[in-house]
Amino acid sequence: MTKIHQTSGRWRLGLALSLLTAFLWGILPIALSVTLQKLDVYTVTWFRFLVAFVLLAIYLGVQRKLPTHRQISSTSGKLLAIATIFLALNYIFFVQGLALTSPYIAELLIQLAPLLMGLGGLVIFRERYTLIQWLALGILTIGFILFFHEQLLLSFVASSQNTNPSHTHQLFINNKIVFNSYQKYLLGSSLILLASVTWAVYALAQKQLLKSLSSTNIMLIIYGGCTLFFSGFAKPQTILSLDFFHVITLLFCALNTLIAYGAFSEALEHWEASRVSAVLASTPIITLLSVEFISVIVPNLIAPEKLTLVGILGAALVITSSVAIALGKR
Repeated sequence: MTKIHQTSGRWRLGLALSLLTAFLWGILPIALSVTLQKLDVYTVTWFRFLVAFVLLAIYLGVQRKLPTHRQISSTSGKLLAIATIFLALNYIFFVQGLALTSPYIAELLIQLAPLLMGLGGLVIFRERYTLIQWLALGILTIGFILFFHEQLLLSFVASSQNTNPSHTHQLFINNKIVFNSYQKYLLGSSLILLASVTWAVYALAQKQLLKSLSSTNIMLIIYGGCTLFFSGFAKPQTILSLDFFHVITLLFCALNTLIAYGAFSEALEHWEASRVSAVLASTPIITLLSVEFISVIVPNLIAPEKLTLVGILGAALVITSSVAIALGKR
C-alpha cells in the first residue's frame, strides 16, 4: 500500500507560506502581461523555468542539498513525469489565456485550480470538509458562474459595438490568428480553465512526491524538465532585443516562479492541501488592487479592469467562500 504524505502540523508556517504565494501569484499576471508585449509565450515560459532551475541548482549546490542518484531512483518516475508535464501545460495554457483576457480575469478564473486541488486532497489524502466548508464550496461555485457570465456578456457587447477589448494580444498560433473581443474572452477563458485542471493534477502529484524528496529537490527536477521541454519552442535571441524595462519585468517573472513555487511547495509540507488551496483563492484581490494602482500611476502600461456590480458580487462570493473553506474547521 502506498504511503500517503502527512503534513508537519505547523499550520502557522503553512499559512504564512500560502499568503506569500498568494501575493506573488497575485502580481505575476501584471508582469506577464507587460512582458508579452515584447516576447512570445514560449520564450517567456522557457526563460522563467531556466532562471529558476539555474538559481535553485546553485543554491542547493552551495548548501550541499542536491538530490542524490539514490533519492531520485527511489522516487516514482511516473509521478515526476506527471508533475513536470502538467506544470508545463499549465504555464502555456495560463499565459495564452492571459494574453487573450486580462490579469484580473485570468487570476480569478485560475482559482478553479486550488479548488480542484482541494477536492483532490479530500479524495487522495483523505482530508475532510465540514458542513460549513461544503456550503462555502457551493457559494464559491455560484460566484464563479456569476462572474464568468457577466464578463462574457461584457465582451459580447464590446464585440457587437466594434470596440477594442481593454487588454489585447495576438494568440501565437501560426502568428496569424486574430479574434474579436467576445472570441478572445471565450477562448482565453477556456485556456485558463484548462490551466486550472493541469495545475491541480501537478499539485497533487507534487504533494505525494514529498514523501520521498524535499520540496526544493522536487522543484529542481521539475524546473529542469520544463526547461528542456520548452527549449525547442523558445526564441532566446529575441531576449537580446528587449529594452531595460522589459528585461526587468522578464527577470521578475522568472524570480517570481522560483520564490512562489518554493513557498507553495513548503506550504504543502506543513499544511493540508485543502487549506492551502483556499488561501490561494484570495489572489484576485491582490491582482485587482495592483492593476488599479498601476493603471493610475502608469496609465499607458495597463488598462484598468471593467467590472459591473454583478461581476463584483461574483468575485466577492468566490473570495469570501474561499476564506470560509480555509477556516471551516477552526
